[in-house]
Amino acid sequence: MTERLKAFKLIEKSMLGIIALLTILATAQEIKTIFDNRAIGLADLLLLFIYTEVLGMIGVFFVSNRIPITLPLFIAITAIARLIILQGKSMDASSLLYEAGAILILTLAIVAIRYRGKHIDEDKSQ
Repeated sequence: MTERLKAFKLIEKSMLGIIALLTILATAQEIKTIFDNRAIGLADLLLLFIYTEVLGMIGVFFVSNRIPITLPLFIAITAIARLIILQGKSMDASSLLYEAGAILILTLAIVAIRYRGKHIDEDKSQ
């Protein structure tokens, strides 16, 4: 490996370590807010789930040195669902349709990626 590539990998892993640390801190802050408010909302749980997915994605990268494309798509779906919940009943119906459509498109992308991956694996085994 060239020196530049090694330096880039070190910077990449350092940044991911910083992101992991900040995600853990954000999780602690959110848990503190939940305890301070003495109430747990669905939006709070979805935010904690997003933090968990980010940490999982970082963990996968450190183990395999790659990030499966489906993980960020799951995070995006959760974030859009959280946005819909936070906007509540005051949300314009067309915005709700656009956001639901975005979730549907992301879901179809995940299905297509998984089907393609399974189909490629079956072709390799034959």
